[in-house]
Amino acid sequence: MLHEAYLGLGSNLGDRHANIAAGLDYLRGFSSGLDVSSLYETSPQGFVEQPTFLNIACRMWTRLSPFELLSRAMEAEARAGRVRTIRDGPRTLDVDILLYDRDVLTVPGLSIPHPRMAERAFVLVPLAEIAADALHPALMQTIGSLLKRVDTGGVTRLPSEV
Repeated sequence: MLHEAYLGLGSNLGDRHANIAAGLDYLRGFSSGLDVSSLYETSPQGFVEQPTFLNIACRMWTRLSPFELLSRAMEAEARAGRVRTIRDGPRTLDVDILLYDRDVLTVPGLSIPHPRMAERAFVLVPLAEIAADALHPALMQTIGSLLKRVDTGGVTRLPSEV
């Protein structure tokens, strides 16, 4: 059975474009299709003393379970040289599962939908570009309606593609 999953990718260390492109290439290896948003430059949140991020969102269709998808997301990060130091700190590549089908799942190490996505313009702006009508299954609101509630001032669409 194919599952529809939405992921967010971000990078603010090294060659940010190449890191995201490599992450997408890796995701294509276990996807039956991949739709990708435009590329956005975004201000850091949480720990703000770090370089700006590049962010995208993608929709994929996969046979992987949420747990297998999380494992592959972490593998993509590791391949890009990610070292986890401080929460919300700089990273070569971050791959987050935002939505998976219409599942709501909270277990140690995995929460779907992503627990902070509804507050984050750097997630919602690219996600709304490809899936404004997608439903956040815990909040029962569309991505487009959630986007209207956040400040998008630190998110800039870039003309280049990944």
